[in-house]
Amino acid sequence: MSGFLVTWLANVPQLAVPYALAALGLIISERAGVLNLTAEGLMLVGALASVGTLLTFEVHPLVAMVVGMIAAGLVSLVFAFLVITLRVNQVIAGLVMVFFCQGLTSLLGNLCGWTSKAFTGLAPLPLGPLADLPVLGPILFRQDLVAYLVIPIFLGVAYMLSRSRFGLRLRAVGENPEAADAMGIPISATRFLAVAGGGLLVGLAGAYIAIASVKIWVDDMTAGRGWIAIALVIFARWNPWRALIGALLFGGIQAVIPKLAAAGIMLPQYLVMTTPYLVTLAVMIWGSVRHLHRPSDEPGALGQPYVREERR
Repeated sequence: MSGFLVTWLANVPQLAVPYALAALGLIISERAGVLNLTAEGLMLVGALASVGTLLTFEVHPLVAMVVGMIAAGLVSLVFAFLVITLRVNQVIAGLVMVFFCQGLTSLLGNLCGWTSKAFTGLAPLPLGPLADLPVLGPILFRQDLVAYLVIPIFLGVAYMLSRSRFGLRLRAVGENPEAADAMGIPISATRFLAVAGGGLLVGLAGAYIAIASVKIWVDDMTAGRGWIAIALVIFARWNPWRALIGALLFGGIQAVIPKLAAAGIMLPQYLVMTTPYLVTLAVMIWGSVRHLHRPSDEPGALGQPYVREERR
Protein backbone atom coordinates (compact mmCIF):
# COMPACT_ATOMS: atom_id res chain seq x y z
CA MET A 1 0.00 0.00 0.00
CA SER A 2 2.79 2.43 0.86
CA GLY A 3 4.44 1.71 -2.51
CA PHE A 4 1.17 2.54 -4.28
CA LEU A 5 0.86 5.85 -2.42
CA VAL A 6 4.47 6.87 -3.07
CA THR A 7 4.36 6.13 -6.80
CA TRP A 8 0.98 7.85 -7.08
CA LEU A 9 2.06 10.99 -5.21
CA ALA A 10 5.37 11.09 -7.11
CA ASN A 11 3.42 11.55 -10.35
CA VAL A 12 1.12 14.26 -9.00
CA PRO A 13 3.50 17.27 -9.37
CA GLN A 14 4.18 16.58 -13.05
CA LEU A 15 0.48 16.27 -13.83
CA ALA A 16 -0.47 19.30 -11.70
CA VAL A 17 2.07 21.70 -13.25
CA PRO A 18 0.10 22.43 -16.48
CA TYR A 19 -3.11 23.12 -14.54
CA ALA A 20 -1.27 25.36 -12.07
CA LEU A 21 0.60 27.44 -14.67
CA ALA A 22 -2.42 27.85 -16.96
CA ALA A 23 -4.71 28.87 -14.08
CA LEU A 24 -2.13 31.36 -12.82
CA GLY A 25 -1.83 32.91 -16.26
CA LEU A 26 -5.60 33.28 -16.50
CA ILE A 27 -5.76 34.86 -13.04
CA ILE A 28 -3.29 37.57 -14.10
CA SER A 29 -5.36 38.37 -17.18
CA GLU A 30 -8.72 38.32 -15.40
CA ARG A 31 -7.47 40.37 -12.44
CA ALA A 32 -7.02 43.13 -15.02
CA GLY A 33 -10.64 42.73 -16.12
CA VAL A 34 -10.11 40.68 -19.29
CA LEU A 35 -12.18 37.47 -19.34
CA ASN A 36 -9.79 34.98 -20.90
CA LEU A 37 -11.15 31.75 -22.40
CA THR A 38 -8.17 31.16 -24.70
CA ALA A 39 -6.22 28.77 -22.47
CA GLU A 40 -6.89 25.60 -24.49
CA GLY A 41 -5.71 27.28 -27.71
CA LEU A 42 -2.68 29.02 -26.19
CA MET A 43 -1.54 25.77 -24.58
CA LEU A 44 -1.61 24.11 -28.00
CA VAL A 45 0.42 26.99 -29.47
CA GLY A 46 2.99 26.69 -26.68
CA ALA A 47 3.17 22.93 -27.14
CA LEU A 48 3.57 23.02 -30.92
CA ALA A 49 6.11 25.87 -30.93
CA SER A 50 8.27 24.13 -28.34
CA VAL A 51 8.11 20.76 -30.13
CA GLY A 52 8.84 22.38 -33.49
CA THR A 53 11.84 24.22 -32.04
CA LEU A 54 13.17 21.08 -30.38
CA LEU A 55 12.81 18.87 -33.46
CA THR A 56 14.08 21.47 -35.93
CA PHE A 57 17.01 23.02 -34.10
CA GLU A 58 17.77 20.28 -31.55
CA VAL A 59 18.14 22.85 -28.78
CA HIS A 60 17.94 22.19 -25.03
CA PRO A 61 14.37 21.35 -23.94
CA LEU A 62 14.25 24.43 -21.70
CA VAL A 63 15.09 26.68 -24.66
CA ALA A 64 12.30 25.04 -26.65
CA MET A 65 9.87 25.68 -23.78
CA VAL A 66 10.86 29.35 -23.69
CA VAL A 67 10.09 29.58 -27.42
CA GLY A 68 6.70 27.98 -26.72
CA MET A 69 6.04 30.60 -24.04
CA ILE A 70 6.93 33.45 -26.39
CA ALA A 71 4.76 32.04 -29.19
CA ALA A 72 1.75 31.81 -26.88
CA GLY A 73 2.47 35.31 -25.56
CA LEU A 74 2.47 36.70 -29.11
CA VAL A 75 -0.80 34.95 -29.97
CA SER A 76 -2.35 36.27 -26.77
CA LEU A 77 -1.57 39.79 -28.05
CA VAL A 78 -3.93 39.11 -30.97
CA PHE A 79 -6.65 38.27 -28.46
CA ALA A 80 -5.78 41.42 -26.49
CA PHE A 81 -6.03 43.53 -29.65
CA LEU A 82 -9.48 42.09 -30.40
CA VAL A 83 -10.98 42.63 -26.95
CA ILE A 84 -9.14 45.74 -25.73
CA THR A 85 -8.62 47.79 -28.88
CA LEU A 86 -11.53 46.59 -31.04
CA ARG A 87 -13.79 45.80 -28.06
CA VAL A 88 -14.95 42.46 -29.51
CA ASN A 89 -17.09 40.47 -27.07
CA GLN A 90 -14.57 38.71 -24.83
CA VAL A 91 -16.43 35.39 -24.71
CA ILE A 92 -16.78 35.18 -28.47
CA ALA A 93 -13.20 36.31 -29.08
CA GLY A 94 -11.88 33.73 -26.61
CA LEU A 95 -13.80 30.88 -28.24
CA VAL A 96 -12.75 31.98 -31.72
CA MET A 97 -9.11 32.06 -30.63
CA VAL A 98 -9.36 28.51 -29.26
CA PHE A 99 -10.80 27.12 -32.50
CA PHE A 100 -8.29 29.13 -34.56
CA CYS A 101 -5.36 27.81 -32.52
CA GLN A 102 -6.64 24.23 -32.70
CA GLY A 103 -6.88 24.40 -36.48
CA LEU A 104 -3.60 26.27 -36.95
CA THR A 105 -1.55 23.93 -34.75
CA SER A 106 -3.01 20.83 -36.41
CA LEU A 107 -2.24 22.26 -39.85
CA LEU A 108 1.33 23.32 -39.01
CA GLY A 109 2.10 20.13 -37.11
CA ASN A 110 1.17 17.99 -40.10
CA LEU A 111 2.70 20.30 -42.74
CA CYS A 112 6.03 20.46 -40.92
CA GLY A 113 6.11 16.74 -40.13
CA TRP A 114 6.24 17.21 -36.35
CA THR A 115 3.24 14.97 -35.56
CA SER A 116 3.82 11.71 -33.67
CA LYS A 117 7.63 12.12 -33.52
CA ALA A 118 8.88 11.10 -30.09
CA PHE A 119 11.88 12.83 -28.48
CA THR A 120 13.80 12.74 -25.21
CA GLY A 121 12.39 15.95 -23.75
CA LEU A 122 12.98 17.36 -20.29
CA ALA A 123 14.44 14.83 -17.88
CA PRO A 124 13.90 14.71 -14.08
CA LEU A 125 16.48 16.55 -11.99
CA PRO A 126 17.14 14.59 -8.76
CA LEU A 127 18.33 16.88 -5.95
CA GLY A 128 21.38 14.97 -4.69
CA PRO A 129 21.03 13.01 -1.43
CA LEU A 130 17.52 14.45 -0.89
CA ALA A 131 16.31 12.34 -3.81
CA ASP A 132 17.27 9.18 -1.90
CA LEU A 133 15.12 10.01 1.14
CA PRO A 134 12.40 7.42 1.74
CA VAL A 135 8.89 8.52 0.74
CA LEU A 136 9.70 12.25 0.38
CA GLY A 137 12.57 11.71 -2.05
CA PRO A 138 10.51 10.36 -4.99
CA ILE A 139 7.63 12.76 -4.29
CA LEU A 140 9.48 16.04 -3.81
CA PHE A 141 13.08 15.73 -4.97
CA ARG A 142 12.99 13.71 -8.20
CA GLN A 143 10.96 16.15 -10.29
CA ASP A 144 12.07 18.22 -13.29
CA LEU A 145 13.29 21.82 -13.16
CA VAL A 146 9.98 23.40 -14.16
CA ALA A 147 8.13 21.51 -11.41
CA TYR A 148 10.64 22.90 -8.88
CA LEU A 149 10.11 26.41 -10.27
CA VAL A 150 6.33 26.37 -9.84
CA ILE A 151 6.45 27.48 -6.19
CA PRO A 152 8.84 30.41 -6.88
CA ILE A 153 6.65 31.42 -9.84
CA PHE A 154 3.56 31.41 -7.63
CA LEU A 155 5.38 33.35 -4.92
CA GLY A 156 6.46 35.96 -7.45
CA VAL A 157 3.02 36.37 -9.01
CA ALA A 158 1.23 36.42 -5.63
CA TYR A 159 3.65 39.11 -4.41
CA MET A 160 3.25 41.06 -7.64
CA LEU A 161 -0.55 41.02 -7.42
CA SER A 162 -0.82 41.87 -3.74
CA ARG A 163 2.22 43.96 -2.86
CA SER A 164 3.83 45.53 -5.91
CA ARG A 165 2.85 48.87 -7.38
CA PHE A 166 2.15 47.32 -10.78
CA GLY A 167 0.03 44.56 -9.23
CA LEU A 168 -2.10 47.03 -7.29
CA ARG A 169 -2.60 49.08 -10.46
CA LEU A 170 -3.50 45.92 -12.39
CA ARG A 171 -6.13 44.97 -9.82
CA ALA A 172 -7.48 48.52 -9.76
CA VAL A 173 -7.96 48.33 -13.53
CA GLY A 174 -9.86 45.06 -13.13
CA GLU A 175 -12.04 46.32 -10.28
CA ASN A 176 -12.89 49.85 -11.36
CA PRO A 177 -11.30 51.09 -14.60
CA GLU A 178 -13.04 54.49 -14.38
CA ALA A 179 -11.42 55.21 -11.00
CA ALA A 180 -8.10 53.79 -12.17
CA ASP A 181 -8.19 56.03 -15.24
CA ALA A 182 -8.91 59.04 -13.05
CA MET A 183 -5.77 58.15 -11.06
CA GLY A 184 -3.73 58.27 -14.27
CA ILE A 185 -3.30 54.51 -14.77
CA PRO A 186 -3.13 53.57 -18.49
CA ILE A 187 -6.01 51.08 -18.76
CA SER A 188 -5.33 49.60 -22.20
CA ALA A 189 -1.57 49.25 -21.66
CA THR A 190 -2.08 47.57 -18.29
CA ARG A 191 -4.59 45.12 -19.75
CA PHE A 192 -2.30 44.37 -22.71
CA LEU A 193 0.56 43.58 -20.33
CA ALA A 194 -1.69 41.39 -18.17
CA VAL A 195 -2.99 39.38 -21.14
CA ALA A 196 0.52 38.97 -22.58
CA GLY A 197 2.03 37.99 -19.23
CA GLY A 198 -0.76 35.52 -18.60
CA GLY A 199 -0.29 34.15 -22.12
CA LEU A 200 3.37 33.41 -21.39
CA LEU A 201 2.41 31.24 -18.41
CA VAL A 202 -0.37 29.48 -20.33
CA GLY A 203 2.10 28.81 -23.15
CA LEU A 204 4.58 27.40 -20.65
CA ALA A 205 1.84 25.05 -19.42
CA GLY A 206 1.32 23.74 -22.95
CA ALA A 207 5.06 23.46 -23.61
CA TYR A 208 5.43 21.52 -20.37
CA ILE A 209 2.83 18.96 -21.46
CA ALA A 210 4.66 18.41 -24.76
CA ILE A 211 8.29 18.61 -23.63
CA ALA A 212 8.22 17.22 -20.08
CA SER A 213 5.11 15.02 -19.79
CA VAL A 214 4.10 13.47 -23.11
CA LYS A 215 7.32 14.09 -25.11
CA ILE A 216 5.52 14.01 -28.44
CA TRP A 217 3.20 16.24 -30.49
CA VAL A 218 -0.24 15.04 -31.55
CA ASP A 219 -3.29 17.07 -32.54
CA ASP A 220 -5.29 18.52 -29.61
CA MET A 221 -2.86 16.96 -27.16
CA THR A 222 -3.92 19.27 -24.33
CA ALA A 223 -7.14 17.21 -24.13
CA GLY A 224 -9.28 19.82 -22.40
CA ARG A 225 -6.76 20.87 -19.75
CA GLY A 226 -7.22 24.51 -20.74
CA TRP A 227 -10.96 24.33 -20.02
CA ILE A 228 -10.27 22.70 -16.67
CA ALA A 229 -7.82 25.52 -15.89
CA ILE A 230 -10.63 28.02 -16.55
CA ALA A 231 -12.82 26.16 -14.07
CA LEU A 232 -9.93 26.17 -11.60
CA VAL A 233 -9.79 29.96 -11.72
CA ILE A 234 -13.46 30.14 -10.71
CA PHE A 235 -12.93 27.48 -8.06
CA ALA A 236 -9.95 29.43 -6.71
CA ARG A 237 -11.90 32.71 -6.65
CA TRP A 238 -9.02 34.36 -8.55
CA ASN A 239 -6.58 33.53 -5.75
CA PRO A 240 -3.20 32.04 -6.88
CA TRP A 241 -2.71 29.76 -3.87
CA ARG A 242 -6.19 28.28 -4.08
CA ALA A 243 -5.51 27.66 -7.77
CA LEU A 244 -2.36 25.75 -6.84
CA ILE A 245 -4.33 23.58 -4.41
CA GLY A 246 -6.94 22.91 -7.10
CA ALA A 247 -4.19 21.99 -9.58
CA LEU A 248 -2.78 19.45 -7.12
CA LEU A 249 -6.29 18.03 -6.69
CA PHE A 250 -6.74 17.54 -10.42
CA GLY A 251 -3.19 16.26 -10.81
CA GLY A 252 -3.87 13.73 -8.06
CA ILE A 253 -7.06 12.52 -9.75
CA GLN A 254 -5.32 12.23 -13.10
CA ALA A 255 -2.40 10.34 -11.55
CA VAL A 256 -4.48 7.83 -9.62
CA ILE A 257 -6.41 6.48 -12.62
CA PRO A 258 -3.53 4.52 -14.26
CA LYS A 259 -2.32 3.44 -10.82
CA LEU A 260 -5.69 1.86 -10.08
CA ALA A 261 -5.60 0.04 -13.41
CA ALA A 262 -2.07 -1.18 -12.69
CA ALA A 263 -3.25 -2.43 -9.30
CA GLY A 264 -5.87 -4.57 -11.03
CA ILE A 265 -8.87 -2.34 -10.26
CA MET A 266 -10.61 -2.23 -13.61
CA LEU A 267 -12.94 0.70 -14.27
CA PRO A 268 -15.10 1.37 -17.36
CA GLN A 269 -12.92 3.16 -19.94
CA TYR A 270 -15.42 5.88 -20.77
CA LEU A 271 -16.08 6.57 -17.09
CA VAL A 272 -12.33 7.01 -16.58
CA MET A 273 -12.09 9.40 -19.55
CA THR A 274 -14.87 11.59 -18.17
CA THR A 275 -13.54 11.65 -14.61
CA PRO A 276 -11.64 15.00 -14.86
CA TYR A 277 -14.71 16.72 -16.29
CA LEU A 278 -17.04 15.19 -13.72
CA VAL A 279 -14.70 16.40 -11.00
CA THR A 280 -14.58 19.84 -12.63
CA LEU A 281 -18.37 19.99 -12.60
CA ALA A 282 -18.53 18.83 -8.99
CA VAL A 283 -15.93 21.37 -7.90
CA MET A 284 -17.76 24.23 -9.62
CA ILE A 285 -21.06 23.23 -8.01
CA TRP A 286 -19.37 22.96 -4.62
CA GLY A 287 -17.72 26.35 -5.09
CA SER A 288 -21.01 28.00 -6.09
CA VAL A 289 -22.93 26.53 -3.16
CA ARG A 290 -20.14 27.36 -0.71
CA HIS A 291 -20.07 31.02 -1.76
CA LEU A 292 -23.80 31.36 -2.37
CA HIS A 293 -24.37 33.90 0.40
CA ARG A 294 -20.92 35.52 0.38
CA PRO A 295 -19.68 38.56 -1.56
CA SER A 296 -18.18 37.56 -4.89
CA ASP A 297 -14.40 37.67 -5.30
CA GLU A 298 -14.79 38.21 -9.03
CA PRO A 299 -13.02 41.33 -10.36
CA GLY A 300 -15.65 44.06 -10.59
CA ALA A 301 -15.02 44.92 -14.26
CA LEU A 302 -14.35 41.38 -15.51
CA GLY A 303 -15.39 41.04 -19.12
CA GLN A 304 -16.27 44.70 -19.50
CA PRO A 305 -14.52 46.76 -22.22
CA TYR A 306 -13.44 50.25 -21.27
CA VAL A 307 -13.39 53.39 -23.37
CA ARG A 308 -12.58 56.70 -21.73
CA GLU A 309 -15.18 58.59 -23.76
CA GLU A 310 -17.89 56.32 -22.35
CA ARG A 311 -17.11 57.05 -18.69
CA ARG A 312 -20.21 57.70 -16.68
